[in-house]
Formats: sequence, C-alpha cells, structure tokens
Amino acid sequence: MPLPLENIRVLDLTRAAAGPFCTMILGDLGADVVKVEAWPKGDFLRSSGPYDHDISVYFLSINRNKRGLGVDFRNEAGLEAVRRIAAQADVVVENFKPGTAEAMGLGYDDIRAANPKVIYGSISGMGRTGPYGSWPGLDQIAQGMSGMMSVTGHPGGEPTRYGVPIGDFTAGMWCAIAITAAIAQRHVTGEGQRVETSLLAALVGLLSVQGQRYLSNGEVPGQVGNDHPTIYPYGLFEAKDGPINAAALSEDHWQRLCRILGCEELLAEEKFATNDLRRAHRDELRDLLNARFRTRDAIAWTRDLTEGGIPAGPVYTLDRVFADPQVRQQGMVEEIEHPVIGALKLLSNPMRMDAFEGGTVRTPPPLLGEHNRDVLRDYGFSADDIAELESAGAIAGEALAEA
Repeated sequence: MPLPLENIRVLDLTRAAAGPFCTMILGDLGADVVKVEAWPKGDFLRSSGPYDHDISVYFLSINRNKRGLGVDFRNEAGLEAVRRIAAQADVVVENFKPGTAEAMGLGYDDIRAANPKVIYGSISGMGRTGPYGSWPGLDQIAQGMSGMMSVTGHPGGEPTRYGVPIGDFTAGMWCAIAITAAIAQRHVTGEGQRVETSLLAALVGLLSVQGQRYLSNGEVPGQVGNDHPTIYPYGLFEAKDGPINAAALSEDHWQRLCRILGCEELLAEEKFATNDLRRAHRDELRDLLNARFRTRDAIAWTRDLTEGGIPAGPVYTLDRVFADPQVRQQGMVEEIEHPVIGALKLLSNPMRMDAFEGGTVRTPPPLLGEHNRDVLRDYGFSADDIAELESAGAIAGEALAEA
C-alpha cells in the first residue's frame, strides 16, 4: 500500500525543533522532504550536544525520512536554486523569524507568484502579526507566556517547564495537521494556501480544562503538582519500590480503589464522600492512600488495579521505558543503518496505519548536503547546472567535501 503523502514534494527550510518536527511527520507519511541547510554549519541543532559519533542526538531525533541539501545562502546562485525548487514543490515549510524568508525572496507571496498551488507552512514564536509578531521564539519563553508553566510544578514552588520542548513539538504537529488538511482541500479546490501556527498559539491551544476554568468561571488555576487539577484521587502515589500513578475517575472508581487497597473504612468518612470533598482534603487522603500503596511494589498494584477497572501504572525512568515489554511489542523503537553511526535506533512515529506495515523509519537523518546532486537532478537541474553551482560554491555538503 502506498504511503499517504507519497507523491507530495516538500521543501523544508526549517531549523531547530518546531519546523523539523513538522517536516519529519510529513516525511514519515511518505512525502519527499528536502531539508535545506546553510553551508557550512547547517542546522544549528547540529551543534547541540550530546553527540553520537560526533553527530547531535537532538538532530538525529527529529530529522529522519529527509534528504539533505547544503546551500550557501550568502551566494545568490544558491538562493536562486532554492527558489527554483520552491517553484516546483507542493509544500514549503519555514520557521524563520518573521520577515526573514521575505528578505531572501522565499516568502509566501514570492513563491505563490511562481507556484500558485503551493501550500506554504510557517511556524513562528508568537505569531506573524500582533505586538509580538517580530519577536523570536524559543520553547521555554512560549511555555512561560502561554500560562503552561504556571500550572506545572508543585504548589508553592516555582513555575516549571516540561521535560521536553512541548511548545516546539506541539507547534510542529499543529502545522503538519494544517498542511495535510490543506493538501486534502487542494484536491477539491485546486488552490494552495498559507497555513501557520506559533509556539505560543500551540500551547495556549493545549490549556484545555485549565483554560476553560478561567474562561467560564474566571478562576486562575495554580500548580497542583502531580495531582489532577479537578479529580481526586487521580495522581502520583508511593509504592514500595517507587512512584505509581492511579486514577479514580468516578464514585464507582473511588469505591473500587478503596476495596482493592484494603482501606474500605475511608468510604465511611464524610469528608471523603464526594470528589469536591476529596479535593479539599487531598493532602490528608494522599497520606492515607500512600500508607497502603507502600506495602507492595508498583507493578503488583498496577496489575490489581487495572484488573479491577482502575487506570494505573508505574512511573518509569527511560531505561525502564525502553525495556518494557509493551513498548517493545508496539514497535516504538525502529532501527536504521546510518552512514556514520551504523545501526541507529530511532523513535517510531506513534501513528499506526496499514500503510506503515513496513515501519515508519525509512531513511536516517541526512548528513549535511548528503543528497545535493540527487535532489537537484530530481528538480530538473542538468549536469552542467549542478557543476556550475558546485564550482561557484553555491551548494556544498559533506559528500562533496570528501570527494
């Protein structure tokens, strides 16, 4: 079965995290993604450690299923080559600071003039317009300004960032969704369009119940640590060998939880009779529940609770995550051969569909400029055109440097 985006050509002008995460998703879905990087340093994420065989693991994590083109953006012939590719691409994706793509002749209006059906995806820090439209965007800045950090962390503690750059990755996912929707719409209308999001918008869009508490009731939620903001008991508890998450989502769940833990006497306590009362007395109730949880290992409680209809699970460190039999059975890690590293394990795309029968990782993250000649040939550049670009220093890459 062909991959969903098998006939879609994507020009990837992105760097750092949000844009490359977006184009990686498109590549996973079968698009031919050409990642353009500035020669000689490439995507600045390449210089972010830690490293595997002198290659950034951060870069490795979000650039699979792409071909690499190295271009000297200070060379007009190199820029013109990129414009020529953009005129033929189905999709162009960029995450420059607003105004930068336009200054290079790679803005939406520039490309649309030559390619009316182009779908042009943009990711910015704060949004292309508005009082902060010209501000550069970084994940932690967006986490703070979105309010996300204000509801993350322990009560009385400092606002806390997520352990991964969730603003970058969420913005990348939103942009990929918008691009695939625009591709579907183009089949109907025959027209391209601009699609865009920002790190700020992506995170505000994730505020969900916390945001609605303010919009509906004027309530400003605070930090609740590892407890659910509105349901209790639903959160982190202490088993004999480490932490465990458990969730009593309803009154029936609350009764089942107490019976499984062997603390049915709590059901007779008036102060725990409703969810609102349990929330009000959560500190006391947590201590009582932990006294029971500490008598057995987390996985033992997990089995009993899940069999009893209560969602639960241990809290793993990453070594235990990747050793877990469920993670292994679900194929959440795939292996590909890398030209420098050799056998390279990468995270799988978490989507599952019939078209992914052979896996989701088809090619390793590219070396800088690894596919220059193949890409240019595929976009109609003659051998003489390519030789001229190479001799002018307009395109370059590790493969050429070693030749």
